[in-house]
Amino acid sequence: MFHYTVETNKSVEDALQLLEESLKEEKFGVLWQFDIRAKLQEKGLEFNQPYLVLEVCNPHEAQRVLSQNQMVGYFLPCKIVIYEDNGKTKIGMPKPTALIQMVNDETIKELAGDIEKRLIACIDNII
Repeated sequence: MFHYTVETNKSVEDALQLLEESLKEEKFGVLWQFDIRAKLQEKGLEFNQPYLVLEVCNPHEAQRVLSQNQMVGYFLPCKIVIYEDNGKTKIGMPKPTALIQMVNDETIKELAGDIEKRLIACIDNII
């Protein structure tokens, strides 16, 4: 499966706050937060479901993978989504190991696996 997704009873806002704290413990920061609902509504489109896209990065890890293979930049920063679906909050991400398959480099695959495990742990810590 190319993604990892979990469900929680927490609100989107609470999940966001807890996720940011969990990411900081792993030295990942949120570079950008995109509120899809707000942007679509701003453009006059009806979309009432909370849906946030976070771009997250650990600068040390970014430097490490880019030094190994600059093609990895096509997949940076990592994305995590938080959204509401049928009254439940879901948190998910595309798996770095799935994305990195497009770069034929075993060392990068190992690095992506480590980053993936750490991001999944950050998500799991808050559910």
